[in-house]
Amino acid sequence: MDFTIDQGSSIYRRRKRDRVGDMAKQYIEKGLLVPDHVITRLMMSELENRRSEPWLLDGFPRTLVQAEALDKICELDLVITLNIPFETLKDRLSRRWIHPHSGRVYNLDFNPPHVHGIDDITGEPLVQQEDDKPEAVAARLRQYKDVAKPVIELYKSRGVLHQFSGTETNKIWPYVYTLFSNKITPIQSKEAY
Repeated sequence: MDFTIDQGSSIYRRRKRDRVGDMAKQYIEKGLLVPDHVITRLMMSELENRRSEPWLLDGFPRTLVQAEALDKICELDLVITLNIPFETLKDRLSRRWIHPHSGRVYNLDFNPPHVHGIDDITGEPLVQQEDDKPEAVAARLRQYKDVAKPVIELYKSRGVLHQFSGTETNKIWPYVYTLFSNKITPIQSKEAY
């Protein structure tokens, strides 16, 4: 009996998460930022399912509303922010193309397809999503800067924020890796035991 209830509630949570995911997808396809209430519901549902596991978030929380929701379920150990010039971000994101069926991502600067506009594996056409087009990227970056500033200040005041600046991943990453290595205990795989 308990198994049936757990299984049913698990299916219900998965369906609810799928509906919220579909809502988020509609915003993304239009090149818009996903509203707080949608992304927060999606993230909280996912994190609730991972309470006993360590995790790393990328791009969440972005707003104070999201940060407050996250505060209700956990206390963050470490927050990083990358200070990258606006033009660098805009150029990088605007040069991103994807293979829609697999989700493979290409970047024309540092991970180009072997044949321009064609997926390396299937030979099918690549597409540029609406939110990766230069105008949409510029609008998203401006909006992000406005809403993220209070979140950055919040985590700075708590003493968990670490900031890194630069334009090249290979120059920033060693500093981020060193921080992670010093702050987070490595996770041993079960096979190591």
